[in-house]
Amino acid sequence: MTVTTTDPRLAQSLGDLLRQWRKHRLLSQLELATLAEISSRHLSFVENGRSVPSRDAVLRLADALGLELRERNPLLLAAGYAPVYHETSLRAPHMSAVRDMVRQVLAAHEPYPAVVLDRYWNRVDANDPAWLFGQGVHPALLEEPVNLLRVSLHPDGMAPRIANLGEWRAHLLGRLRRQVTTTADPVLGKLYDELRAYPCDQPEPKVELPGPGEIAIPLRLRHEGRELAFFSTMATFGTPLDITVAELAIECFFPADPETAEVLRTTDWTAAAAATP
Repeated sequence: MTVTTTDPRLAQSLGDLLRQWRKHRLLSQLELATLAEISSRHLSFVENGRSVPSRDAVLRLADALGLELRERNPLLLAAGYAPVYHETSLRAPHMSAVRDMVRQVLAAHEPYPAVVLDRYWNRVDANDPAWLFGQGVHPALLEEPVNLLRVSLHPDGMAPRIANLGEWRAHLLGRLRRQVTTTADPVLGKLYDELRAYPCDQPEPKVELPGPGEIAIPLRLRHEGRELAFFSTMATFGTPLDITVAELAIECFFPADPETAEVLRTTDWTAAAAATP
């Protein structure tokens, strides 16, 4: 399932959990009650432990709070209801359709790199051209689970090859910081603190502003005497009901200039990946 008997949230009451999330979202009781379509009086009683809401009301409150599926089960358990959202291994037989879809997207994106990530930015899968990002990375960083943010910013990872490290680092840390703010996940918070402590010898912009003609922040990667430039898109499942599926993301990298496109089209990525020790 999605929570364990050691999950610290299980020691908290429903009222405490709701109050914490409401304050984290900067909502008053009236605002949350309005969003969840329940009375503010009822919400007050729930937070004070004087009333137990129906399962439907708990789910409406979770939705109004913008909670991800992973965070909804603790609310249900605290209210005395069974969890409704499962966390299924991608290796499970009935997840074959998900696995097939992911592999189709990865294969169709070749010869451009694409990677599949979980909630914690760990690599779930990748196509052969994504080998490019692991070139020169210390083997210890490529041991499972491979955290792609750590690989990107660690001084023994991609960082020495990233020509615009300060800009790219600020972009990645900004993405992670927003995720920490949204989820209040302590694991992500710890990862953010770790990455922020890595050294960087370039200035990091406080605000992301476009330069002349720029439409997105590029990743500028040194490769075999060239500088390759990429921009990326993120894809997620539109209507997930399983936690694993909800937290999967596919990041597809595209060439940001004709020179990069030419290198990607003319390289045998299958052979290059196979030749890697």
